[in-house]
Amino acid sequence: MSDAPLSTELPPVTPAAEHAEHAFEAGAWDATLTAKPLVTPERRQRRRFLFFSAVVLITALATAVFGDILWSLHFSAPRVLLLVLFIPLCAMVAQGFVQACAGYLVLARGHDSTRITSLLPNTIQPDQLPVTAIVMPIYNENVREVYEGLRVIYHSLSRMDALARFDFFILSDSNDPNKWIEEEAAWVELCKQVKGFGRIFYRRRRMPINRKSGNIADFCRRWGGRYRYMLVLDADSLMAGRTLVNMVALMEADPRVGIIQSSPVLCGGVTPFARLMQFASAAYGPIFSAGQHYWQLDEGNYWGHNAIIRLKPFIEHCGLPDLPGGGAATKYMSHDYVEAALMAKFGYKVLLAYDLPGSFEGGPPTLIDHAKRDLRWCRGNMQHAWLLFAKGFRPMSRLHLGLGVFSYVSSLLWLLFLLAGTFLWYRSTVPGAMVDVESTGFIIRSAHRLQWPWLDLMPLYLFGVMMTMLFLPKILATLVILKRADLCRRFGGAFRLVCSVLIEQVVATLIAPIQMLFGTVFVVSVWLGRTVHWTTQNRDFAGVDWREAMLTHWSHVLIGLAWSLLALRISPHFLLWMSPVLLGMVLSVPLSILLSHQGFSDLLRRARLLVTPTETLPCREVAEYTQRLSAYEEVVPPPQALWLHRGFMQVILDPLVNSVHVALLRQRGGKTDHEVGGYYRLLVERVLKEGPAALSKREQMALLLHPGVVLDLHSRIWLQPDRELAPWWRVAMSQYNLMSGRQVHLLQP
Repeated sequence: MSDAPLSTELPPVTPAAEHAEHAFEAGAWDATLTAKPLVTPERRQRRRFLFFSAVVLITALATAVFGDILWSLHFSAPRVLLLVLFIPLCAMVAQGFVQACAGYLVLARGHDSTRITSLLPNTIQPDQLPVTAIVMPIYNENVREVYEGLRVIYHSLSRMDALARFDFFILSDSNDPNKWIEEEAAWVELCKQVKGFGRIFYRRRRMPINRKSGNIADFCRRWGGRYRYMLVLDADSLMAGRTLVNMVALMEADPRVGIIQSSPVLCGGVTPFARLMQFASAAYGPIFSAGQHYWQLDEGNYWGHNAIIRLKPFIEHCGLPDLPGGGAATKYMSHDYVEAALMAKFGYKVLLAYDLPGSFEGGPPTLIDHAKRDLRWCRGNMQHAWLLFAKGFRPMSRLHLGLGVFSYVSSLLWLLFLLAGTFLWYRSTVPGAMVDVESTGFIIRSAHRLQWPWLDLMPLYLFGVMMTMLFLPKILATLVILKRADLCRRFGGAFRLVCSVLIEQVVATLIAPIQMLFGTVFVVSVWLGRTVHWTTQNRDFAGVDWREAMLTHWSHVLIGLAWSLLALRISPHFLLWMSPVLLGMVLSVPLSILLSHQGFSDLLRRARLLVTPTETLPCREVAEYTQRLSAYEEVVPPPQALWLHRGFMQVILDPLVNSVHVALLRQRGGKTDHEVGGYYRLLVERVLKEGPAALSKREQMALLLHPGVVLDLHSRIWLQPDRELAPWWRVAMSQYNLMSGRQVHLLQP
């Protein structure tokens, strides 16, 4: 441990001007600043014309064929609805297909002069770069994983001799008293071990106003003036030191770049569901990212993490206005898309560094946790509908916002499409239905159809085209991997790679209708004005039991069974046609449990299926992070009653944690109130005589926010006779030394 004195002060607040040490005027990069632009207006126009022309052409042809199929039967109101729903759904599939094809051509060619990484110089001197702030907003996260990730990043930068060019900010909005104290204690321990005092800072807001965007805004107001760039990480983000240095160098290379978004790869998954998502990210992500850069170029998007931001224009132009309405609904839940649009609006480039390695993130461990995250994202993306026609936004920014909205609305449209198709098929089996339809005047005779010689096979052709657009991107991504023998081996070899792709496709087909039903409920809930709370994402392994699965999926099972019976009544052929959709609904409960089962995940790992390069040959940072987490022995667990209030116990019993907590509390009027009386005195007496369980979470937070109370409780706990303390405290004091001693031992680097 370091003998450095404990410093709990954050850097001086300089909102108006940059700090002299940190405000670096780019001089070493003058040669690159005058380089030829990566993208000319003519090239941008040509690429987008080719891309969107292909999307429109495919959609138009498929719509014409589908409309002619309906024409051949007869037009009716349900069939018109079917055609209307088909157009946006087909356009979405066509857009993904063309994007994947463009990405495949870029990667197959092996050269893309428009990529931002082409501006990187041959050698980079880290000491010539400006000091950059690495900020990590957290909210009731797994403290051990957050701080171990920061430790790995810190060590990676240290190995590059670039540590002096980065400051770390842990920005907490946690409202769980246990998490709050754990964060403070872990911060002190990390700083002591890596000698990070004065470089790693911790701040917790009293009021988590406006969630993550408010957390970042608070940092920008208080300390943004000290830094030219801000590198935003999520709680589960992990980035290599070289990647961080390269991102700063790229920002220095072009002063008109406002945001550079890296393309993070999922890693660290332990459940079958997480491994499936991880495999899809590693295998298919590259061609989709390259294809996305092909058409968006320097008008890209920002995903909220693993990205670097130029602070001056961000502070000046990216303040988020309130949405129409009132209350909490006026605050953005997904701020990143809007900030990218505002940055582009004022002439700054937003780029996707799709070929920059060394950027990683975690993902939800189960299907249910994935749905919970989607619920938050759905509300945030649906809010963007207000901005589709906002004044001054660029067309590409409107497209990004629109695609975000449609990514969730498409679930509802797909469900309506399937219901309309089922209704039409059912009507065709009802005696006398044709007479009823004819009497309404909605029929156009088949004599008016287009006379194509192969018209009878038209439905089969259309089905083949749609399936090709859905599955060919994954085939192309597999071909890219197979062409590189070294990369193919890191996916387990050619045979295992193909098997993994097939497994992923089968599971993706089964869970797609489940996600469709989830998405439909989310969209309808948002439209009905139901409140969506911003909860902590579950990033840990947590198996799904039968009770949780039944409570979550019972409606999916009932819908699947009822729909299957109706399909069987219509026709066995129709049931077979709908089986890929209905099977996933009916099997949603066992499927959700299987995809969270640790044993099934171990079986896949032993068979080397769904493996990714981050597992078979991980970079040093991923390997170090994984090793530290797996080697971290569990502390001897205390009784459950103690564990429920572990943070509260730690801040009251541990003199170091108690002192750190009091030092971190912002004192009103610059003084620490050591006098405890009135309302607080009653709470103190109750917690001493009855234990922490006697107080609500709100009352615990009130005590922890009062420095005098925290100091008084610490003194009285150790000085007061045992007979005057609650049994809870006597047990806590008897086990505390064992617990804290083992934790300190295990946290050693």
